[in-house]
Amino acid sequence: MSNSLRTLWLFIFFTTLVWSGIHPKDSLTWLLEVLPALVGFVVLVATRRNFPLTGLTYLLILLHCVILMVGGHYTYAEVPLFDWIRDWFELERNNYDKVGHFIQGFVPAIIAREILIRNAIISGRGWLSFIVVCICLAISAFYELLEWWVAIMTGDSAEAFLGTQGYVWDTQSDMMYALVGAIVALALLSKVHDRQIKRVTRF
Repeated sequence: MSNSLRTLWLFIFFTTLVWSGIHPKDSLTWLLEVLPALVGFVVLVATRRNFPLTGLTYLLILLHCVILMVGGHYTYAEVPLFDWIRDWFELERNNYDKVGHFIQGFVPAIIAREILIRNAIISGRGWLSFIVVCICLAISAFYELLEWWVAIMTGDSAEAFLGTQGYVWDTQSDMMYALVGAIVALALLSKVHDRQIKRVTRF
């Protein structure tokens, strides 16, 4: 990634982070939602010299971080744009959390794919896609377990973090959206991702 793109990446990341932390709807939810983005940022800084990622992967990670920060600011059940979509289409709930879980499969699919390819861990393309999808489902399931543990430890104060909005199948649908996100990412981005991987590994 060029210096100008890196600067733009950092500007968007920190501008959104600062905005999201100004009077968030629920402070605990903000911390829980933004923490993965901060951890991810630390990992990217630590690995940028020894294992720089493709531009596509960095872009997707930024997108994921922004989605987390927006959800942390408003809580996933109260993002204004999706309130408007809910009311306009007469839906039963604010579905911003489903966008988040779709991205939870979409972005990790490309990250996992890049790590597996560049480290030559899996040779067959069919097996590669299968393992990537399994990794994304594992991440999604682990996140649902984290939500459960947070709910047990904090009680009613975790309701905004859970974002179930009274939907009994929320956990299962979250994992389904992550599954769909992973499959869509592999179907749409594998070819362009392959080209970028070749450019990164050439040097």
